[in-house]
Amino acid sequence: MGDGHDEKAAECSVERLACESVELTEGPAVRGAVEGGARRAGGLTADGRLRSGRLAGLSMWQAVWVLSWPVTLESFLNSLVGLTDTKLAAGLGVDETDAIGGASYIMWFIGLVVMALGVGATALIARSVGRGRMGVANAVLGQAVTLAVVAGALVGALVTVVAAPVAMLLSMSDGASEAFDRYMTVIAFGAPGAAMLFVMIACARGAGDSKSPLLAMVARNIVNIFASYALSGYEIEGIGNPFGFDLGVTGIALGTVIGDFTGGGIMLWMALRGRWGITLKRRWLKPHWHTVRRLLRLGLPNFFETFGMWIGNFMVIVMVGWLGARSAVEGGGNGLLGAHIIGVRIEAFSFLPGFAMGMAAATLAGQYIGAGSETMARAAVLRCAGLAAVVMGVIGGLFVALPHEITAMLSDQPEHLNNTPALLVICGVVQVPFALAIVFRSAMRGAGDVKVVMMLTWVSTYVIRLPMAYVLSGVDIPLPDGTFIENPSPLDWGLNGLWIGLCGELILRGAIFSLRFFFGGWTRAKV
Repeated sequence: MGDGHDEKAAECSVERLACESVELTEGPAVRGAVEGGARRAGGLTADGRLRSGRLAGLSMWQAVWVLSWPVTLESFLNSLVGLTDTKLAAGLGVDETDAIGGASYIMWFIGLVVMALGVGATALIARSVGRGRMGVANAVLGQAVTLAVVAGALVGALVTVVAAPVAMLLSMSDGASEAFDRYMTVIAFGAPGAAMLFVMIACARGAGDSKSPLLAMVARNIVNIFASYALSGYEIEGIGNPFGFDLGVTGIALGTVIGDFTGGGIMLWMALRGRWGITLKRRWLKPHWHTVRRLLRLGLPNFFETFGMWIGNFMVIVMVGWLGARSAVEGGGNGLLGAHIIGVRIEAFSFLPGFAMGMAAATLAGQYIGAGSETMARAAVLRCAGLAAVVMGVIGGLFVALPHEITAMLSDQPEHLNNTPALLVICGVVQVPFALAIVFRSAMRGAGDVKVVMMLTWVSTYVIRLPMAYVLSGVDIPLPDGTFIENPSPLDWGLNGLWIGLCGELILRGAIFSLRFFFGGWTRAKV
């Protein structure tokens, strides 16, 4: 090591900030000379246990358990926010349900930016913790929080601009369109709080702490449910609503935003106290361009991947709107959009275990690779995938056996009871390959293999998913003059056909990501 490097290493032992800066910007030789709190012993013990971070000393099965059960509950609580909004909207009317359904896809777009930052933060923090480089992990945490607030504000501003055109594109009725606009305006103002909440959750997971985010999500949901019920005017049978407010979907949106800021505040308090083993420090809230570039190098491919997937799924919901428009013209009534969204909300509970195992796989893959063991990384991912397949398979069986009973728990609207049960049966039979796709893709993201994941997702979405949905649904494209461009497909299976196409793609997606996992070089991705 040259003289200049020796001088910097000596300065690090005196000044902590300089120590962390060297660790972020210089090569392995300098980082190896760093002493003190910026670096701890990394790698694995003789029996394959991690030496650093919140998972230090745990066996692989213990690490899977510690990471997965809090994420399962946390994901359940996160889905409960959307489920609460849908349940309250269904009690207000069909137009309100359609509005919340369309809004869920716009909120997903907000989540794309958050997810992109979160994937980059998880990968960098997990790799840093696995190597014992806690100073790097602290820097990533600070930069991720700053980027989250800025990105949330920008995306919120964009949402307020596009809300009205989106409602028109979804072929909503006048009542649904008006409710959609009011709901999204409130959600847009709360986007920075939601972004900060979920990026900090991703940082905590990367550090190996899944329990702390669970506590924040419990508080978030309690506040959301109470505030949304109190402000919306929704009346519980036999109880009514004693609070005197009647804000409709605006009240539901306000409850969601208040809950997001509550959860974000709790996570911020934890980060400042260093509860996850990494600490949010004021100096790392200022832009540090080397760390920002690393986050963006990982986050942008993930954003483009999920944005491409979002466009594909938005096109799906547009098709559902077209099906509803044709049904209304033929005298069958509307409400298909609401039925579709209720099916999506219910199905979301089936892949919560897969999502939890995917998050565990992402963290473990990153930390084991950071510790120098590709073999342990692969073994951890396989265990997570097997557990996800078993649990999601059981839930899928319940969808097939009890579709009407499950639908009735969420809505008593005739349009929903007539259409949603068949959708649950269709998605119930594909839960096992869906589980493999979720876990393998999440693990590859956690390892930093984001560009290949992006490419595979685009192929799956645009070459398989959309063509199958269009052909099997028989959907006609409405024109402004009230006529339709007829679908040339001989099949005309409507909403059921659309879901058959979507779920058929999940089978192929599982196969594609399985091939990448077993035969690809995802463990050697550069972060």
